[in-house]
Amino acid sequence: MSEYQKISIKNLVLDTNNPRLPKSMANKSEKEIINFFLSETSLVELMLAIGKNNFFEGEQLLVIPESEKFIVIEGNRRLSAVKLLKEPQLADIYKSKVEQVIDEADYFPTEIPCLVFKEKEEILKYLGFRHITGIKQWKLLEKARYITKLKDDMYSAEPLQLASREIAKMIGSRRDYVLRILVGYKLYDIIEKNGFYKIKNLNDTTFHFNYIADSLIRSNIAEFLGVKLNDDIPTDTLNLEHLKEWTNWLFNKGLPNKIIGDSEHLNTLNKVVASPDALNVFRNGEKLFKAFEYTDGIDEQFRNAINEAVKQLEKADSLTHKVNNFYSALIDDLQNINKIIRKIKTVKDELETDDFEDEL
Repeated sequence: MSEYQKISIKNLVLDTNNPRLPKSMANKSEKEIINFFLSETSLVELMLAIGKNNFFEGEQLLVIPESEKFIVIEGNRRLSAVKLLKEPQLADIYKSKVEQVIDEADYFPTEIPCLVFKEKEEILKYLGFRHITGIKQWKLLEKARYITKLKDDMYSAEPLQLASREIAKMIGSRRDYVLRILVGYKLYDIIEKNGFYKIKNLNDTTFHFNYIADSLIRSNIAEFLGVKLNDDIPTDTLNLEHLKEWTNWLFNKGLPNKIIGDSEHLNTLNKVVASPDALNVFRNGEKLFKAFEYTDGIDEQFRNAINEAVKQLEKADSLTHKVNNFYSALIDDLQNINKIIRKIKTVKDELETDDFEDEL
């Protein structure tokens, strides 16, 4: 149960365990946290909205009592905006923008409507639905921090599979999604504790957590990392050296074989890591799609390219009688197509001849 109160901003404290804060902000001062929100979120715009319209009564902060203060579990950005309206000197950055907001503001709230809960756990279910599957979704790394905290706070003694199922029910999500996020965050935690392997400009604010989440649904990459999602302890056979390699491939811009974490690249990487020859070439610095040529998948890629070319030529053929004016370079293009066809056939005939001679 909660109790509605209007509480002075002097008695409201920012939550240092806020999932929106990276670990590098742990145990930081209130001023440092406010400046983080200034640099990473649209805090100036939020200040202006509150300064022009006052604090909306329907957007109560969710708080829990601690000593004579109240810790804000939900609404840290809003509290930061109000504190800056009252104390603009807290800003170490965007000072001119903050001062401009102060000049334009009509309201400077000193008390904020809050819902006071006895225990933090009473708020967790609400936050999970609101920010993970609901209308105000966090970024994926923020979701991962929150889900991990749920696991640690409420299901630390439960097997991971069971905990994932219960958390999924709580937040209105799927068990396999929650499991993948929990396992992915464990991998992220290892990467973070290893100083992001000293990769230039990689930290808890530039790391793309979706690269981990998307990699773990690809069976070969998961196996390469030593992750078995269906096991009781999915990371029991985790390969730390391979995790380091994976991190460099995805984030180290100085590597010649740096890749992007989109579906096309991850699907190709999924095939490359399953082929010893392709993986060896890729590890030696070859580009991902060049390394892919060393997998058995090159046969499929060739066949798909031929099939697509045939489809396009058949489409052109069906349009031939409808064309009013053939473009001037058509004959050159047709000759080039014929030349490519002859070249492909020549290579095929030579390879088949070599295979026949080897048999003799």
